[in-house]
Amino acid sequence: MSFDCKVLGGLLLVACAGLQGCAGQHSEAALQQAGVDFQKVKEDSNVLRIAPKDVIRAGESLARADRLSSYWGSGSDVQHYAYLSQRYSEIAREHTNQVLNEERAAKLELERQRLQLALRESKLLSVQQQGKWLEEQILALATTQTDRGLVMTLGDVLFDTGEAELKSSANRVVLKIVQFLQLNPKRVVRIEGYADSTGGKQENLKLSRDRAQSVANVLMDLGIDDKRIQVEGYGDEYPVDVNASERGRAQNRRVEIVFSDENGQLGATR
Repeated sequence: MSFDCKVLGGLLLVACAGLQGCAGQHSEAALQQAGVDFQKVKEDSNVLRIAPKDVIRAGESLARADRLSSYWGSGSDVQHYAYLSQRYSEIAREHTNQVLNEERAAKLELERQRLQLALRESKLLSVQQQGKWLEEQILALATTQTDRGLVMTLGDVLFDTGEAELKSSANRVVLKIVQFLQLNPKRVVRIEGYADSTGGKQENLKLSRDRAQSVANVLMDLGIDDKRIQVEGYGDEYPVDVNASERGRAQNRRVEIVFSDENGQLGATR
């Protein structure tokens, strides 16, 4: 063999040794990192509880990589099994985090349901108390018990003269009526409009009905189903006072709200 061939062969051996050294360094680093990752998942009680199979696979791959590391020329195999070990550790961690998030979400949902139930129970008690209070308020305002039913009168003070639109001063009373009907969904009302004798019969009839409809519109705007509302206009019929005085005419310009009983049964119309 010539001197040049010997030199070339020596250089190749040095190069191969260098490559083997680099590969060995990479495989050793991969093996160490795989060991660190496996140690973390192995010491995590949640991971052991939720993903034990993945932890076992990570440990088996790490052990195989460790055994191969003692053999010459097995650097790529060491890196392969070290990678598998790291991947199994990662999968175990990801699976654990997913399950833990699901468990937390389930606990939060259960707590939310408990709070909603408590809120509903609280609201139910509040509604029952409020319903009783409102009923007392309605009874206080509707002092007239007739054969048509319990009657509340909205006097002329809630309307401008000759106008059908409700004044803002009526809002408090109307709101109580709405709340009362919301808390008593079976009850219905008949809204009856009346006028004094000023003006013609047809004009008074139209004004009385328009006033009753104005009240009905406000109730419907606030969420009361129109099926629970009847509207009647009686013009200048059925006065409650004489029309000879301004005071008497003011008493006759009115809207009466007739409430049904608890079963939704209204008394007869006039």
